[in-house]
Amino acid sequence: MKDIKHYINGHYVGSASGKLFDNVNPANGKVISKVHEAGREEVDAAVQAAKAALRGPWGKMTLEQRTAILHKVADGINARFDEFLEAECLDTGKPKSLASHIDIPRGAANFKVFADMIKNVPTESFEMPTPDGTGALNYAVRRPKGVVGVISPWNLPLLLMTWKVGPALACGNTVVVKPSEETPTTTALLGEVMKDAGVPDGVYNVVHGFGGDSAGAYLTEHPLVDGFTFTGETGTGEVIMKAAAKGIRDISLELGGKNAGLVFADCDMDKAIEGTMRSAFANCGQVCLGTERVYVERSIFDEFVGRLKEAAEGLKIGPPDDAEANMGPLVSLKHREKVLSYYQKAVDDGATVVTGGGVPDMPAELAGGAWVQPTIWTGLADDSAVVTDEIFGPCCHIRPFDTEEEAIQLANSLPYGLASAIWSENITRAHRVAGQIEAGIIWVNSWFLRDLRTPFGGSKQSGIGREGGVHSLEFYTEMKNICIKL
Repeated sequence: MKDIKHYINGHYVGSASGKLFDNVNPANGKVISKVHEAGREEVDAAVQAAKAALRGPWGKMTLEQRTAILHKVADGINARFDEFLEAECLDTGKPKSLASHIDIPRGAANFKVFADMIKNVPTESFEMPTPDGTGALNYAVRRPKGVVGVISPWNLPLLLMTWKVGPALACGNTVVVKPSEETPTTTALLGEVMKDAGVPDGVYNVVHGFGGDSAGAYLTEHPLVDGFTFTGETGTGEVIMKAAAKGIRDISLELGGKNAGLVFADCDMDKAIEGTMRSAFANCGQVCLGTERVYVERSIFDEFVGRLKEAAEGLKIGPPDDAEANMGPLVSLKHREKVLSYYQKAVDDGATVVTGGGVPDMPAELAGGAWVQPTIWTGLADDSAVVTDEIFGPCCHIRPFDTEEEAIQLANSLPYGLASAIWSENITRAHRVAGQIEAGIIWVNSWFLRDLRTPFGGSKQSGIGREGGVHSLEFYTEMKNICIKL
């Protein structure tokens, strides 16, 4: 059985403790590899290597040299596309039809996008008068932040990891990545691509393990890490924020959400159904931007519920290699326990189960997988935990509304503010409503349509900071002003 080791200072190394944990295929429940769990020794070695690399060849490269290497990294991922695809789908269970169009291509593209961007973003300069009349010139320069701790999630492992590592390296930083313990493989595999592309030793490091009293805690506690970027649940973000406060280290947090979809009577029903199908059920509902709360204007409520039910029941559940499958399993049996607990909670709270609500019948060879049915509810109170908590599964609750003002109030009623989707053919209404929704990204008549130049992040308890475009560069660099007296 394959061992997945840490990647530290350009080499794959095991844990001094000998501790290993299982990496399980969620489609069938079988162990696919053993993963080395990092202790303080491995985390310290990775951070020290990253710190030293800042003063080595990496820190002395020109911008053109550095960005050329990142283009080679992207090309290296694409050259081994099938290998990355197989690894990602074994770890996550998601259909290859999905991962081959989103996860791997975007995982590679992130390096090219930010390599090109850093070369084309200006700084600023100002001329100023001085009392003696000679004047002065102020100009700003960007410098790397230093060692960046990257703590990445399991729902889009390669894509969301490189979404952070790409701009971090483009800006001249070094990184220590702690991938989710559920999905370690592609992050480890990327070390080989980095090596082949000419990335100097110590620039990209990977340590495996868990959160508390493991690699995650040891990384966030390490005093030589200059900043942290994290995507995951709000509670973990609070823990990281507390750790980063010691030493006043910078943070970028993309956290949980309980996103709302607003469907108005003047929508294009076909668009709204297609978009909500994706926002509620894509990636088995394991998308931070997904809509688990759907609010539909009362006059079209019954039609919308009926059509979404029909579409959900048409989903084909299956393993990664099933070309016809468009929904895979949840990431783990542990996560399935959480999701099914909410399925039961919905029933206990008096929900009408429109469709789903349980576990599908699967062939014997897949019976050990983390499968659940796509599920739709109506009839729950606004304060039900099913309506207020992020479930992160293939499910949504649909509730009617009567006025635009009520829809906005419902959308803004929770302490989260990551994303929202508005469905209306009235562009004046769309502008008006979008401006009042308390969320970091709002789609109108679309969902998951992403321009990587735009700001991405959440408000309220859904995060701190923005990623994407120049906003990523602001986090991964320190701006230095130089004042020259003429």
